[in-house]
Amino acid sequence: MANELADNVKIKLISSITPTEGEEERYEMWLHGTLVERAGTPYIKYEEVQENQKIETTIKCTSEKALILRSGAVKMRLPLNSVAVQDGHYENMYGQIPLQTKTTTLLFEQEENKGRFLANYDLLINGESVGHYKLELQYQEV
Repeated sequence: MANELADNVKIKLISSITPTEGEEERYEMWLHGTLVERAGTPYIKYEEVQENQKIETTIKCTSEKALILRSGAVKMRLPLNSVAVQDGHYENMYGQIPLQTKTTTLLFEQEENKGRFLANYDLLINGESVGHYKLELQYQEV
């Protein structure tokens, strides 16, 4: 694709989920992926395996808006915007669930060979929060 640059990156993914009723769950993973720049916008791409099934994730990163796309065993479109509630969806073998996100923090910092993406948001189903989510990716070119 014209106007596209890609670099291999090592990613530290930190994810925490605090359900509306329940205890915080925290995950930390080291992954390999790519940082792709299309028309001046950075995208982080990586693959993870959950329960022996592959999930490919692409995150379009800016500090104003972000978009998390997942495909494979799980399909998800999760837009993040710190100014307005956004509509998305989650799909698995049982069907599709409409979601909304209410983002409280959205940050993307990029330096010469490394960067950081941070998103804090509430996940809403039928207008009700089902939990608070924090996703942080720290990456470094390899």
